[in-house]
Amino acid sequence: MRLDKFFASQSLASRKEVKELVKKGLIKINGIPARSSDMTIIPDRDMISFNGKTISYKEHIYIMLNKPQGVVSSTEDNLHATVLDLIPPELFRKGLFPAGRLDKDTVGFVLITDDGDFAHRILSPKKHVPKTYEAIINNSISQEDIAAFREGVQLKDGTLCLHAELKILKPDVQPLVQIVIHEGKYHQIKRMFEARGKRVLFLKRIKIGNLSLDDNLAPGECREILHKELNQILE
Repeated sequence: MRLDKFFASQSLASRKEVKELVKKGLIKINGIPARSSDMTIIPDRDMISFNGKTISYKEHIYIMLNKPQGVVSSTEDNLHATVLDLIPPELFRKGLFPAGRLDKDTVGFVLITDDGDFAHRILSPKKHVPKTYEAIINNSISQEDIAAFREGVQLKDGTLCLHAELKILKPDVQPLVQIVIHEGKYHQIKRMFEARGKRVLFLKRIKIGNLSLDDNLAPGECREILHKELNQILE
């Protein structure tokens, strides 16, 4: 890989900026000042340092975002802030996109990456990667509702959903419930409750696979997902 392309891929500097950094002697390859910005390096073998700090090559990046209300799960939007607008400069790189969407008024765990293959694996209907949500419902939940979710709710348009788990966390006039689904149909959870004559008042995704949303992330905050955590998504 060219040195300037390496820096651009890691969102460290533009190709033009790398030329200036090389001239100033701020970039070293295996302890030796870089000769030119277009020299060839082997990212996972050569030791690259910038201003005395070693840079580890990351082919892809995976980000956990706690999406707030009013933000759209898109790469761009002319009317609303997008999830990419919430990514800080130190984590941002070209090619980022949300791997799966949440409605504008739904909050919680959105996975953002530049790894198309990984995104396909977690979104593929064949994989059935579970997604776990918490919701507040406008009416009480019956055992019949729980059984209907377990058997597979038929939506008002006739679509039959896969089995899902519905659990009451806090019984109330407007109960707090947990839902686990194994697919990702459009507005699925809201439509499932509508089919049961109920309405979702609040919805939050708290887990993808076996990886839970970090409790330390305030709405709008994000952090990089560790590689060991990626396995929890696909387990």
